[in-house]
Amino acid sequence: MGILSHLRVVEIGSSAATSYCARLFADFGADVQKVEPPAGDPLRRSAPLTRSSQSAWFAFLNFNKSSTIIDAKDRDAVDRLADLIEGCDILIDGRDVDRADCPSIDVPAIRERRPQLIYLTASWFGREGPYAGFAATDSTVRALAGLVKLVGSVEGPPLHAPDFQTGILAGLWGFIAAASSEIARMEYGAGRSWSLSIYESILAVSEFLMSEAVGRTEVMRRIGVNRFWPSFPVGIYETKKGWLGVTTATPAQWRAFCDMLELSGLRDDPALVLGEDRLQCVEAIERQFIPRLKARTAQEWFEEGLKRKIPMVPVPAISDLLEDSEKRARGAVVPVVLGRERGLTVGSMQRLTLTPPRRGGRVPAPGEQQAFAKLGRHLTATAFGSSGRIDVSQLPLQPIRVVDFSMGWAGPLCTRTLADLGADVIKIEAIQYPDWWRGIDRRPDYVRGQMYEKTARFCIMNRNKRGITLDLKQPQGVALAKRLLIGADVVVSNYSVDVLARLGLGYEVLRTLNPRLVVMSMSAFGAHSVHRDCRAYGSTLEQGSGLPSVIGHPDGSPMMSHPAFGDPVGGLNGCAAVLLALIHARKTGHGQFIDLGQIECMMPFAAPWITVRSTGISAIRYGNRHPQFVPHGCFRCAGEDSWIMVAATDASMWQRLALLIGRPDWAEDLSLRATETRRAVEDAIETELARWALVRDADQAMSELQAVKVAAGVARLPIDLLKDGHLQSRAFLQEIERRFIGLHPQPSMPIREGEAPYSIRTAAPTLGQHNREVLSDLLGLSDAEIICLERTGIIGSEMLSEEELTRRKKMRPNR
Repeated sequence: MGILSHLRVVEIGSSAATSYCARLFADFGADVQKVEPPAGDPLRRSAPLTRSSQSAWFAFLNFNKSSTIIDAKDRDAVDRLADLIEGCDILIDGRDVDRADCPSIDVPAIRERRPQLIYLTASWFGREGPYAGFAATDSTVRALAGLVKLVGSVEGPPLHAPDFQTGILAGLWGFIAAASSEIARMEYGAGRSWSLSIYESILAVSEFLMSEAVGRTEVMRRIGVNRFWPSFPVGIYETKKGWLGVTTATPAQWRAFCDMLELSGLRDDPALVLGEDRLQCVEAIERQFIPRLKARTAQEWFEEGLKRKIPMVPVPAISDLLEDSEKRARGAVVPVVLGRERGLTVGSMQRLTLTPPRRGGRVPAPGEQQAFAKLGRHLTATAFGSSGRIDVSQLPLQPIRVVDFSMGWAGPLCTRTLADLGADVIKIEAIQYPDWWRGIDRRPDYVRGQMYEKTARFCIMNRNKRGITLDLKQPQGVALAKRLLIGADVVVSNYSVDVLARLGLGYEVLRTLNPRLVVMSMSAFGAHSVHRDCRAYGSTLEQGSGLPSVIGHPDGSPMMSHPAFGDPVGGLNGCAAVLLALIHARKTGHGQFIDLGQIECMMPFAAPWITVRSTGISAIRYGNRHPQFVPHGCFRCAGEDSWIMVAATDASMWQRLALLIGRPDWAEDLSLRATETRRAVEDAIETELARWALVRDADQAMSELQAVKVAAGVARLPIDLLKDGHLQSRAFLQEIERRFIGLHPQPSMPIREGEAPYSIRTAAPTLGQHNREVLSDLLGLSDAEIICLERTGIIGSEMLSEEELTRRKKMRPNR
């Protein structure tokens, strides 16, 4: 029995996003009924294919579900579908992406009869706005979202990852919407209705660069393979044996990296202290350290990096992941049955220790029910509260309190999402060690000028939260944290594995204080991994996930696709895990520990390649081409570094494309309706398409292609999103006023309960902004006690400079 075994979920239509959302429910015990046409979900035919021609992508998205065949041509099709939906708790609808011959159904009427029903519908761009009717694919949407143009060689074309990203990211957002609704339903007794924009979902990956680009347009350009602003080196390098992922974000890490390679000249150069400074002389620096990295193996450098606290990790091939016994032991790689074939795929990333997910399972054949499926009508939703509708102004997580010990991107995105959904999130920093996204510069001018209050990235990740400061290295600070945790529901930490335990705030202590408490550790490899002490950033997580080994050209190096891809992915997976644990806590009164290994959270993006390799087929790297769509690629347009992503997904779209680019002979050639026939002349097709695109502005080319329903998207820069007409029409970017920086744009969540996005209620807190409010109102401290805490440095509202921090450290033993 799983956490969600009381739920029945019905999935209709066909989209990777809704399939992945539903799979997350199946992972934890829900009875998921996937409605398919007689020919099966179109995703059953998605490449890459296993040795027995089973879709590895479909397998990853759908194991442990049941399949129900409904033929829209049958007289009773609508009645059968209506009866299935009326007997479920959650309806997940992908028809706006692909109807998959699903019968028409009046969902609003069903919700009138069943107000407990939770309803989620997904579309590529939302139902209104300039892009609403666009033909789309994973890659064209990522191009529009600023996730393609910055990747690859300076000359171009931009390179992009295989088509397994938007479905996973949007599926996570869909699950967050539906799971938070389940918590609200347990509290209030009624369901909620959500719409999900796949395009807006993946902007969670773009929003960091989008915000940092303001006022910095000169740095937002493609600077080479495995090179990314805002720091250097952040990339993948060849060693004596294998490839090594390297990240040096702080001055201390850069000095340690130089010491490791015996490059004292680089270490001591004052012009190279910060990563942005090093970006100005990339070639000169790489000429010095690349040859030295080839003196030892990736594994040897990794072990050296552990000693020196440098974020470095060997970059695994897909075969390495399959041979990793720890990945199997943790459930990151699990067995899967595909018909008569057995293989491996990626398991659940939500590593709940008390109520773990299913470990692997069976992919249903069309019409096949799993052995654990519940037959007949399923009406458990009526067990929760009243059946009346709720005011949507009552946010889903309003009763939840979260204590947030996280910093940077991953943890704060997790807690920001909980806060956006209504949770009371109390962020804990210290004047000695504030959130590093406020800035790592501790020089006097930076501190005196309060520049740490002016970083856009911090403001975006920490809205809707209250902020306090506590020095957790002093007993009084720890005692106050414990008092706060007694009344909390959730603790989130992305510190190194043992930090909270060393401070006296380990899980065994916290569960004694508050048995209902959900405690999540967000480490790189996991709390009990043999690599648990590895330092990591979002870049490290991508480097160690297997994803770079399937990006780029067959004869090229493994390629990263983002400077910190792992951070937003870890944050969203963490949020999903917390919601699962909260559902369990609400049902049973018991909290639990969540051991989130963030490298594992990146593995779903390589899942299809893991499965095909496990069945004996080598993973193929396609570059910008596609295993199913011909043509498919990124083509230069008129103007400097101007590109458009184009894909022909079926024979009809191919014919329309051929006519548009002036090749009616191709459109009329019946043989070219077959993908494999087109693949034989793919070079010629790409040449003709490139000729057509080169004389057009990128937006003009997209407009012409979309006018004939050909999937296309301009390869945007992240800064372009700030003026994106579609996002503006949907009010996706909200202007928020905050002290020190004034009005600034904030991205909304991609999930909506109505036409408008959730409003951002409060700006990110200044350092210690809510000290008095929290300590007085929640803990009952007097003004005199609070003043004493300020005087002794337990709390405060101004960051300490390096000199002041050193002075106080020297003073402390003498007190």
